[in-house]
Amino acid sequence: MYRALLLWPAAALALLGCAAQTPAEQLAPASDTVRVCEGSRCVDQHRSHQRWQPPAADAAAERRLEALSRLAAQDPKAAYDLGLRLLRGDGVARDSFQAIEWLRQAGDHGLVAAQLALGRIYLQGLEEMGADPAEAEAWLGRAAAQGNKDAGRLLPQAQAAKRDAQAGYQVRAAERSAWGRWYTAAPYYWYWGGAGWILY
Repeated sequence: MYRALLLWPAAALALLGCAAQTPAEQLAPASDTVRVCEGSRCVDQHRSHQRWQPPAADAAAERRLEALSRLAAQDPKAAYDLGLRLLRGDGVARDSFQAIEWLRQAGDHGLVAAQLALGRIYLQGLEEMGADPAEAEAWLGRAAAQGNKDAGRLLPQAQAAKRDAQAGYQVRAAERSAWGRWYTAAPYYWYWGGAGWILY
């Protein structure tokens, strides 16, 4: 009610503004120009003028990325290098998703450095991607099997994190199944008495 009282004067003013215009003014086409301000500088320009311009592409960076991608498709070491460059934004645009894809390709081809890097990424998490102890254990296990000492040192951490994650999942699953029980025993405050709702 209070809100309606506040809105009433605004609606009345809007209607008065329209009533002050003649029918011809109300039907007149809008101006062909609009005022566009950027900072302290304003310009009148035609409505059809397109203002947005895509960012200028770095042609050299695009050529580097294409050349690295072709090389990476053939050589696991190049795939690893490209993955690192994409993670760091070194000479190419930073892209963590593509970085992981290239690192996975290198790791799948048996490159220990890529397997260790993936194990670390999945153990710690990267940007919006949280940690994934099971993936970390898998990648670190592959690198440790090839004799990598850093992977052998990190593998127990990944296994412990995986056990903790599984235990947490089991606790959450038990909580979810128990959650449904609380409301079956909760009493009602009101009951239906034929003529209407009655408070207990």
